[in-house]
Amino acid sequence: MATKIEKLDGSMAKLTIEVSAEDFEKALNAAYQKQKGKIQLPGFRKGKAPRALIEKMYGKDVFSEDAANSLIPTEYAKAYDEVEEEITSSPVAEDIEVVQIEAGKPFIFTVTVALRPEVKLGKYKGVSIDEVDETVSEEEVDARINQERENSARRVEVTDRAVADKDIVTLDFEGFVDGVAFEGGKGENYPLTIGSGQFIPGFEEQLIGAEIGKETEVNVTFPEDYQSSDLAGKAATFKCTIHKIEAKELPELDDEFTSDVSEFETFAEYKADTRKKLEDQKAEQAKEAKRDAALAAAVEEVKIDIPEAMLATEQRRLFDQFAQRLSMQGMQVEQYLQYTGQTREGMIEQIKPQAEESIKSRLTLEEIAKVEGLEATDEEYKEEIQKMADAYKLEVSKIEELMGDTSSIRKDIACRKAADFLVENAKASKAKKTTKKAAKADDAEAEEKPAKKTAAKKTTATKTASKAKKEESAEGEEKPKRTRKTTKKTEE
Repeated sequence: MATKIEKLDGSMAKLTIEVSAEDFEKALNAAYQKQKGKIQLPGFRKGKAPRALIEKMYGKDVFSEDAANSLIPTEYAKAYDEVEEEITSSPVAEDIEVVQIEAGKPFIFTVTVALRPEVKLGKYKGVSIDEVDETVSEEEVDARINQERENSARRVEVTDRAVADKDIVTLDFEGFVDGVAFEGGKGENYPLTIGSGQFIPGFEEQLIGAEIGKETEVNVTFPEDYQSSDLAGKAATFKCTIHKIEAKELPELDDEFTSDVSEFETFAEYKADTRKKLEDQKAEQAKEAKRDAALAAAVEEVKIDIPEAMLATEQRRLFDQFAQRLSMQGMQVEQYLQYTGQTREGMIEQIKPQAEESIKSRLTLEEIAKVEGLEATDEEYKEEIQKMADAYKLEVSKIEELMGDTSSIRKDIACRKAADFLVENAKASKAKKTTKKAAKADDAEAEEKPAKKTAAKKTTATKTASKAKKEESAEGEEKPKRTRKTTKKTEE
C-alpha cells in the first residue's frame, strides 16, 4: 500500500491510497468465496460455478464493490497510522472516492479528511476568575443527614385515616377526556408518593383526604406544552381508587441510627464525618469550577478555524455518547427520538455549539501544554493507566494492547496540567454572596421540569432521558481518548 497526502485549504487534506493489484485480487477472490453460495448458473450446482464464468455472465466487476468495501476501512486505517499529520475527522461515505477499480490493476481511492487546525492563543495567564465559596453550613450537614434518614425510613401501613401529604399510596386510576377513556391513561396497583411531583400538576394534591376503597375523582388540565398533542391543554377526569396507604416512619437521630448507616459508633462522630465529606466534595467542586472558569476565559481569547469535517465528527461522537448512556439505562436512542419527536439529524445539529466548545477547549489546553512545556511524567502515566486497569479489572499490559497508541493518555495528563496551570496563574476576584432567597430562585429556575406521561405519570422514557441529560451535564473530564488522530475507522 502507498499513501500520498495533498494539503487543501481550511485545514483539510486528501489522502490518495493505492492498494497493490495483488491485494486487490485477494479481496476479489474473498468476495467471490463469500457470494458464490448464493449464485447458481445452468449446469452447475448452487455455489459451484467458477468465478470466471460468473464474471462473464454478470460482468467482470460483479465482485468489485464487495472487494472495495472490505479494503477501504482496513487500508484507510493503515494510511491513518502512516501519515504524520494529525487527522481530526472520521470520514463518511461522501468523503471517499474510488479512483481506479479494475482487476489486474492497483485499487486506488481517495479520502478527504480534516487536519488539526492552527491554534492562536490569546491571553491565558492572569485571567480573572471568581473565588468559589467552599464553606459548608450547618443546614447543609443537616440536609445530608436527613436525606440518609429518609433513605432509612421504614414504611408503616395505615388503616385508620385518609391519605395525607407524603404518604405512599397504591392505587388504580383511569383517565377520561370528554367522558372517553384515552390510551395510556390507565394504571393498576400503581405506587405513588404524594407530593413527589410524579403525576401532572394538581393530581396528587387532590388525593389528599381520599379513603381506602372509595372512588375519588381527580380533575386536572394537561399543560399546553404537553408532549401528547391530543391531550395538551385539555381537561381530564381521573377515577382513582386507593387500595393501600403507607407512611414513612423516620428513625431517631441517635447512636443506633449511626451504627445502621455508618461505621461510627456515635452520632457526633457520624455528623463530623458527614461534614468532612461535604467539605471535600465542595473543595473538589470549587476546583472544577475554577478550572472551567479559567479555561472558558482562555477559550474566549483563542482563534481557531475549525474544519466542518472535524466539527461534524465531534457532533457524532457526542450523539453516540448520549445514545450509549441511554442504552445503559435501558432505552434505545430510537425510542428517545420517537418519544421526544426529534430526528437523529436534528439532534446532532442541536449538539453543534457543544461540539464546537468541546473542540476549542481541548485544542486550547493542548496548545497551552505545548507552549508551557507541560508533559506527563512516566510515573504519572503509570498511575493513570493503572487506574484504567483497575477500573476495567484488566492487566496494565492488556489495557496497553487494547489501546494500541497510548499517547492519548499522556496528552490527557498534559491537558489536566494545563488546566491547573490556568488556575494557578489566574487572578481571583471575590465571589458574590448569594442570599438564601436568591439561591432558592436559582435552584427553581435550574431544575428541569420532567415531561408527563400520556395519562398522569412520567414514563420510563422521560425519566431515563432526563437522567442521561443530567449525567451528561454533570460529567467532568472526558475519558481518555485518542488525540493525535481521531479514529482508525471510516464511518459508513
